[in-house]
Amino acid sequence: MQVGYKIATEAFGPEQVVEQAVAAEKAGFDFVELSDHYHPWLESQGHSAFTWSLLGAMAARTERIGLATGVTCPMIRYHPAVIAQAAATVQILSRNRFTLGIGSGERLNEHVVGGGWPAVRIRHHMLREALEIINLLWQGGYQSYEGEYLTLEDARVWDLPDQLPVIAVASGGPGASKLAAEHASGLFATEPKAELVEAYAEHGGTGPRYAEVPMAWAETEDAAVSEALEKSRWALTGWPVMSELPNPVNFDAASATVTPDDIRGQFSVGPDLDAHVQQAQPYVDAGFDHLVLQNAGPDPDGFLAVCTTELIERVRALTPSS
Repeated sequence: MQVGYKIATEAFGPEQVVEQAVAAEKAGFDFVELSDHYHPWLESQGHSAFTWSLLGAMAARTERIGLATGVTCPMIRYHPAVIAQAAATVQILSRNRFTLGIGSGERLNEHVVGGGWPAVRIRHHMLREALEIINLLWQGGYQSYEGEYLTLEDARVWDLPDQLPVIAVASGGPGASKLAAEHASGLFATEPKAELVEAYAEHGGTGPRYAEVPMAWAETEDAAVSEALEKSRWALTGWPVMSELPNPVNFDAASATVTPDDIRGQFSVGPDLDAHVQQAQPYVDAGFDHLVLQNAGPDPDGFLAVCTTELIERVRALTPSS
C-alpha cells in the first residue's frame, strides 16, 4: 500500500503548492497528486496555477516523493502530443518519479480554448485516441496518426526517459477500466467501487490502482465542516454536473443547497484520526493500493503534522476487511 497527498491547485497559490509537496515528502508520503485545472471549481478557492510548471518546480525541490497528475485531460485544451512531451520531461527531471493520471476532462477547463465540449461518448473515443498517440510517441522516432477525432503529423519526442511514466486512466465505469487495462498501465478512481478494479483486472490490468479519499482534518469538527462547505462543496454535485458546467459561478449556484450534514456524509471530518482511517477502509476493500488523502480542512500544516506522527502509517497498514 502506498499513501499519497492530494494538493488542490485551485485552493493554493503556486508557491504554497510547491511548499506543500516539499512538506509532504518530509511527512513521509509516498507521492503527491496535483489537479490540472484552468479554472478553480469555486470562486472562493481563488487559484489555478499551471500544473506542469508546478511539477517541474517540485521535481527540483524534492528527492524521493512520487509526483502525479490527478488528472489531466490530454485531448482538448492540450493535444496529446504536448502531454506526451510534458510527461516525458517531468519523468526525466524527477528521475523516474512521475505518474501521468489522465481522464476525459470537464467543461470547466477545456472550453477555454474555444473548441467546444463534445458529448461524453465522443470524449471517450477521443481519450482512446489520445492514449494511442501518447504511447506511439513514447516508442521514439517520428510518428504520425490519423484518428477520427485526433491527428498527429510527423512528430517526435526527442527527450524520452529510460523508464516511461505509468499512465493511470480515470475510471467511473467498466468501459474506462477496460481502456485503462488495454491502453495504459494504471487505474485512477474517486469512488470505492470494487467493480472498477475488477473490470480492470478482468481485461488484463496489473498496474497501480489509485483512489482519492475525501477527508477534512481540523482541530474541531465544526472548523473542518465549515472549510469543506466553503471550498469543497462542489464535490457533492455529482459527475454529470461536474463534467458539464463551464465556470466557477455555475458551480457556486449548483452547490448552493449543500448543507453541513451533506459534507459530513461525504468527508470524514474533524480531529478524530480513527474516523479518517475508517474513511480509507472501503477503498482498500475495493482493491485500491495507492490511496490519496484529499484534505479539505483549513489547516494543511496541521494535517501534515498528524500525518507525520500517525495517519500515514495507519492508512498504509490497512488490509481488506474480508
